[in-house]
Amino acid sequence: MFLLVPATARAAEAPSGAGTAGAAPTGATAAVQEVTGFGSNPGALRMYRYVPDGLPTGRPVVVALHGCTQEAPAYGADSGWTELADRWGFSVVLPGQTTANNLSRCFNWFQTTDIARGQGEAASIAQMVARQVADAGADASRVHITGLSAGGGMTSVMLAAYPELFAAGGIVAGLPYGCAQAAGSPYVCMYVGATQTPRQWADRVRAAAGSHSGPWPRVTLFQGTTDTTVTPATMTALVAQWTDVHGTDQQADSSGTVAGYPHQVYRNAAGEAVVETYSLTGMGHGQPVNPGTGDGECGRAAAYLLDVGLCAAHRMGTSWGLG
Repeated sequence: MFLLVPATARAAEAPSGAGTAGAAPTGATAAVQEVTGFGSNPGALRMYRYVPDGLPTGRPVVVALHGCTQEAPAYGADSGWTELADRWGFSVVLPGQTTANNLSRCFNWFQTTDIARGQGEAASIAQMVARQVADAGADASRVHITGLSAGGGMTSVMLAAYPELFAAGGIVAGLPYGCAQAAGSPYVCMYVGATQTPRQWADRVRAAAGSHSGPWPRVTLFQGTTDTTVTPATMTALVAQWTDVHGTDQQADSSGTVAGYPHQVYRNAAGEAVVETYSLTGMGHGQPVNPGTGDGECGRAAAYLLDVGLCAAHRMGTSWGLG
């Protein structure tokens, strides 16, 4: 899932336009479409989107980033985001990695040329957000981003390098911003983790954000406790990074369970939830789903999408006020 290989030369940008990328996901009202010509696209990524038929203006946007070896349209359906878009009324942007950039189609969350504001893949994703907000007449104050594995690592990148674009983010089996640099290697980051103080972790975000001083995106984290691809220690580091960014401590203000799994919430001085965590007991590397059409259900089981009785997309969307 997380095989990391050197990036190769960037592919040329496709011509302007939009076309259907495939049939509508099961139960969906529309089809996923590919959009080209969305900007200078310095990261040479592909942009897909799902817009429910008849979606009015002023609705939210969710950006959902696939993991290694996955395809963007399939991840949108399997994770549950496209069915929730129909159910709750929002559009979904699905950035797609290519084998020209990374042989395993991992977003390059570890490459310094792809994780800085105005550069590489980070800049391409920011351009996709701008294009979708403009095309859909979306509410720019209600843009959210999430991703699995390497997509979770790139979610950290976007929250750090472009915090003004996002109200909140959801990181599933992902990495803190700057982890590869802090650990000296992406592999050490993934398998062992990196030793940083909360202030050091947060300073990496503040440096990436430049002149931005807040408000900061809220962050929701999901991590399997038996994940051997991305060490569970990365969630501890993410909590340290984002609680310090928000100016609060690393002690959870409330603890409980959701669907039988430990859930913790960290609040700022105003009592607002700024970080929350889900520890998926016994789950390996992947994104939790809970197939079905009932309350709290979404997604479908597939490679690295694990039916554990909790749908991460539904929990995120509920927390973000989408449904």
